[in-house]
Amino acid sequence: MNPSSDSLTRREAIQRAVALLGVALAPSILAGVARAQAAAASSVGAAAKPVHLSSSHFAIVSAAAERILPRTDTPGALDVGVPAFIDLMVGEFMTAEEKRMFIAGLSEVDAASQTAHRRGFAQLAAAEQEAVLKRIAEASQAKERSFFHQLRELTLLGYFTSEPVGKHVTHYDPIPGSYQSCVPLSEVGNRAWTR
Repeated sequence: MNPSSDSLTRREAIQRAVALLGVALAPSILAGVARAQAAAASSVGAAAKPVHLSSSHFAIVSAAAERILPRTDTPGALDVGVPAFIDLMVGEFMTAEEKRMFIAGLSEVDAASQTAHRRGFAQLAAAEQEAVLKRIAEASQAKERSFFHQLRELTLLGYFTSEPVGKHVTHYDPIPGSYQSCVPLSEVGNRAWTR
């Protein structure tokens, strides 16, 4: 890929996210990952219902998470329960200030959507949602912490700590076998890191 290109492939985005994920996490976020993933695993897809967020805020979170990590040849954010993960993280593991910033940010996303398109964010087409999120992301670049940082952090954390992504995207092996220095890739499913 041309390094000056503005677009990333999904694989490159995932690699960059994994590389950065462990660096920017707030302590309150780390405290609840395992518990939130258990809740998210049971709330996958359109049947997911909010516990802590309002239904309108949950719809915004769902739409935004799916725009950040859409379904392609790998599962998207909705497929692995990221909205339910974010709902639990906001409700039980964020500090009062983090929660206030996140809820205010969701309201700002909907207000920006209403201003630009005269519809709520969750009702917009994917391209319109991406345009709204892009404007919000650009506005937050100069800030050290912002709503968009929180949203992106929670989406990536929820996605990459989910069981389906661990098994089928990153091919995480929780109990690796013995070290074998010279194994033909064809014997290990063409994945060098799983054996």
